[in-house]
Amino acid sequence: MMRRPVRVAVTGAAGAISYSLLFKIAAGEMMGKDQPVILQLIEIPQAMDALRGVAMELMDCAYPLLHTITLHDNVEDGFKNAHYALLVGARPRGPGMERSDLIEVNGEIFARQGKALNDYANRDVKVLITGNPANTNALIASRNAPDLSPSQFTCLTRLDHNRAKGILANQTGATPRDVNGIIVWGNHSPTQYPDLHHATILGEPAINQVDMNWYKEEFIPKVQQRGSEIIQARGLSSAASAAQAIVDHMHDWVLGTEPGEVASMGILSDGSYGVEKGIFYSFPVRCNYGRYQIVQGIELNDFSKECLKVTEQELLEEKAVVNHLLPEETAASHDNLSICLRSGVTLYADGTGPDQDSKFMTTNRVM
Repeated sequence: MMRRPVRVAVTGAAGAISYSLLFKIAAGEMMGKDQPVILQLIEIPQAMDALRGVAMELMDCAYPLLHTITLHDNVEDGFKNAHYALLVGARPRGPGMERSDLIEVNGEIFARQGKALNDYANRDVKVLITGNPANTNALIASRNAPDLSPSQFTCLTRLDHNRAKGILANQTGATPRDVNGIIVWGNHSPTQYPDLHHATILGEPAINQVDMNWYKEEFIPKVQQRGSEIIQARGLSSAASAAQAIVDHMHDWVLGTEPGEVASMGILSDGSYGVEKGIFYSFPVRCNYGRYQIVQGIELNDFSKECLKVTEQELLEEKAVVNHLLPEETAASHDNLSICLRSGVTLYADGTGPDQDSKFMTTNRVM
């Protein structure tokens, strides 16, 4: 018995990342091998011919799980009834452009996309922002979607998480499946903090198996600068690895993380670990029942606390640059996430649970 198809909207669908991503989604790698999908592919009007070519190739793969493909030259049409929205497309950084220029240009694109999701997407839509600067673009999109919960928006730091895992495995002679507990904190930028203090290799603490100088002087900068290194080597930015990270992020969010495993996701801060509320920040999370929960109680040493502060500061500066794109009406919902459990833990609820003021029994469960 085939299940009912879900709608997956993808922006930048004729781009390099999507050229790896769409075939993985259609093959069932993201949503599971029993979940048919409808792909709602979105591009700018100038790229529609290229997008038609991608659609032909998808058709020619004859994927059993690919129910329908629709093509759109605007987000308002493309996001209609979408259950999942992957915002991959963004203006790339051109020659001589400062990061603040890029933030400004992309900010307007993501404000429009947030409004379109608010007006046209399924009420339970799960949104992943990949286009850079991803954390701040996620903030702009979610602040422009007053009728959706901020917890329905996430940004991609799984690429950094996977990079850290792969580089550590390579250095220690392990395989990536032997490595657990890596955390990437903060911004998807060169200030991010790949944290090995809680990671294990074959169940043993990873930090005892590497040289501290290598960790601080080589590993951290390598993960932070990996994107630039790939551009220098290939002449093109990382596309296939970004597509794999998108698949991993959504797969864990929808189908749950493995028991005991921790993933890194860029989500709206609830103040955990002293991170200021109201910014999108990468935290260690566990996922279950289509929701995510920040892993609490992780001990941070002084070095880690300093690294968390540096990347938080950059995000606050980015937020200041786009402040004019953040509607005042959504400020409160982003500074106080709606549902807090008796234990004081924020439940990143997406409106799928019982109404808070229901007069009948309600149970609030942490995963």
